[in-house]
Amino acid sequence: MTTDFERIGGEAALRPIIDAFVDRCFDDLMIGFHFRRASRERVKHFEYEHAAEHLGAPVRYSGRPIQQAHGPHAIFGGHFERRLVILGEVLERAGVPADVKERWLETQRALRAEVTADRGSECDEGRALERSARFRAARRGE
Repeated sequence: MTTDFERIGGEAALRPIIDAFVDRCFDDLMIGFHFRRASRERVKHFEYEHAAEHLGAPVRYSGRPIQQAHGPHAIFGGHFERRLVILGEVLERAGVPADVKERWLETQRALRAEVTADRGSECDEGRALERSARFRAARRGE
């Protein structure tokens, strides 16, 4: 059985997709500020692993659990949605088959509760800041 990873062209195709996606996220006016202290290359590394694994490659995601990595940040539903829009546009431009694109986006949508407390595109600042404070306090052992 052919994996989605193989269908899109393997590592040779996935690397430029991830590069374009991460570059767009870092440079985006709506969500780029979330990455101001992040290493672009480090984010690309973990995005590649995460994508390759769910696409069926023999690669394992080695980053922190998604909730642990994103919990300390005040990420609103609108930020989460914007990232999905960027990903969808990058996948479309790369010619990723529609069924693979939809599975990829669905995998990302399934992570919503681990990234943001918002269930839709709303921006509940209080809820986001409260969630962020809880994760920061947990990291400090409070």
